[in-house]
Amino acid sequence: MSAKDSAKQIYDEVGGEANINYLTHCVTRLRFRLKDESKVDDEKVKQIPGVMGINHQNGQYQVIIGNAVSDYYDQVVKLGNFPTDESADATDNTGNEKKGNLFDQFTSFISSCMSPLIPALIGGGMIKVILILLTTVGWMSTKSQTYTIISVFGDAPFYFLPIELAITASKYHKVNQMMAVIAGAILIHPDFISLVNSGKTIHLMGLPVTAASYSSSVIPILLIVWAMKYLEKFLDKVVPASFKSILKPLLEIFIVGVVSLVIIGPIGTWAGELLSGIVLLIQKHAAWLAMPLMAAFMPLIVMTGMHWAFSPIFLAASFATPDSLILPAMLAANIGQGAASLAVAVKTKNKNTRQVASAAAVSALLAGVTEPALYGVTLKYKKPLYASMISGAITGLFMGIVNLRSFAFAVPSILSIPQFVNNKIPSNFIYAIIVLIASFIITFVLTMVLGFNEEPQVASATDTDSKKNNDVAATKIESGAKETKKVYSPVKGELITLDSVNDPTFAQKMLGDGVAVIPEDNNFYAPFDGVVETVFPTKHAIGLKSDTGIEMLIHIGLDTVELKGEPYDVKVKDKQRIKKGDLLVVADLAAIKKAGYDTVTPLVVTNSKEFVEVVPNEKTTVDNGTVAFYVV
Repeated sequence: MSAKDSAKQIYDEVGGEANINYLTHCVTRLRFRLKDESKVDDEKVKQIPGVMGINHQNGQYQVIIGNAVSDYYDQVVKLGNFPTDESADATDNTGNEKKGNLFDQFTSFISSCMSPLIPALIGGGMIKVILILLTTVGWMSTKSQTYTIISVFGDAPFYFLPIELAITASKYHKVNQMMAVIAGAILIHPDFISLVNSGKTIHLMGLPVTAASYSSSVIPILLIVWAMKYLEKFLDKVVPASFKSILKPLLEIFIVGVVSLVIIGPIGTWAGELLSGIVLLIQKHAAWLAMPLMAAFMPLIVMTGMHWAFSPIFLAASFATPDSLILPAMLAANIGQGAASLAVAVKTKNKNTRQVASAAAVSALLAGVTEPALYGVTLKYKKPLYASMISGAITGLFMGIVNLRSFAFAVPSILSIPQFVNNKIPSNFIYAIIVLIASFIITFVLTMVLGFNEEPQVASATDTDSKKNNDVAATKIESGAKETKKVYSPVKGELITLDSVNDPTFAQKMLGDGVAVIPEDNNFYAPFDGVVETVFPTKHAIGLKSDTGIEMLIHIGLDTVELKGEPYDVKVKDKQRIKKGDLLVVADLAAIKKAGYDTVTPLVVTNSKEFVEVVPNEKTTVDNGTVAFYVV
């Protein structure tokens, strides 16, 4: 299914424009602010093709997509008229400021302000990683002009963080954006930096100014913009309307500049140093414990979005001190997620699962983007997640003992591994390679050993019985035994698994096991020799029974009973004998889509309990001459 079709389903399931207050996206997630989340059926959203999972976080309804999230975002935006920036993120559904405990407000603020910057930070980080690699192997001199200019490319997203965060924070708190930008610019103005670098005592109108460097800082500007929200409200009240256009910007710049350099900026700097100091203290006295815990639980931290609460620490690795906790832990966790997904791809017999797991493995291993692996594979099947967490704890213990450090901000992955290179500490990179290899091998082996259940087990069957039945089914299919019956596709189209159908009745197999087809042709043909058991009065569904005892429901479209038969021309009647290939129905797919309905067609074996197993064909493109599934 295309991104356009899936986006339409997402839009409909979250309640459309009437239920959307706000929408933005990060690297892997659509982030909705909904008026009423209780109206959304999470399970239906999860079943939409392309959706890896959902998450409720800090008042946001997050739909996890993966690397293609921007395509889905563009399609959803076209469907309605609603805000598409962070301006609505600081308010609740009534327009009032969001309430909640301070910790939730803090994490929501950090996440909302940092998320739009991630593409720029990733790009700058990778440029710095490449420079580390080129200079280490001697292909580029650190004294060359080329190195200097390319370093500017990589440093710019980090150096100007106060200005970038001023923009996102101003949207969050609904502060005048250009005034917020000016506040960020004051912190990194060249003349102020010169005063700081001079080493002399600095005063502003007799007030002491802390000689701090604010380039690439996070907390100071966030505190400043937060304070600006109250300053602007105060100025609106006290400045006469006739002088507001002149006095308000004058007073705001002056007050913000003084307060930022004398009070708020130093407090933010001290807060960042305190946070970093706590981490370093833990690393110094209990690294053997902190690192295993961080590496083991990093997938869950990422799942909740809490990793951005640590941004002041790991962003410091770009300019100041190396990070010896967050980024190393992410290295073990990211490689583990990729290895677990790859193991699932190798072990599974389901072609669709293999495609999803393979793509997720590549994303995690090469790019460090783990949401597709986490939501599409490991969290879904659980045991691969446990395998990656066990591996994280083991490799984390090793990292804590050797004090592995990252010297540049980049999302840890195979391609960004040079971020652990430091010519003064050559062993650091060797340790990183050991962690990468160990995390991959341990997770891969554990996943293969622990296995995973792709389908829920029936209550009467044990894991051993299920495995035995699966082995028997596979043997019979491969040998062409008489017990294996073939059911052909009734229509040309794309074959998908039944659990990916956007309807819990079919996805949870309440009516029976089977598959589904996304039709590409209006003509639906008999999938076998047999009898027409039932033609539904609304013509959208037909019940058949094969000569071999298979009772099958062909349901053309989802919820299409509401169309009352208008787009359907049924060519058969109840109790009529049919031969494989006989024309059953002509459906106007265009009319069905125009009416707003999904044309996906479930093919359900309604008496599947009488058989051992229903096994889908591994082909993804089918027609009436192609087997859709086997019944054992």
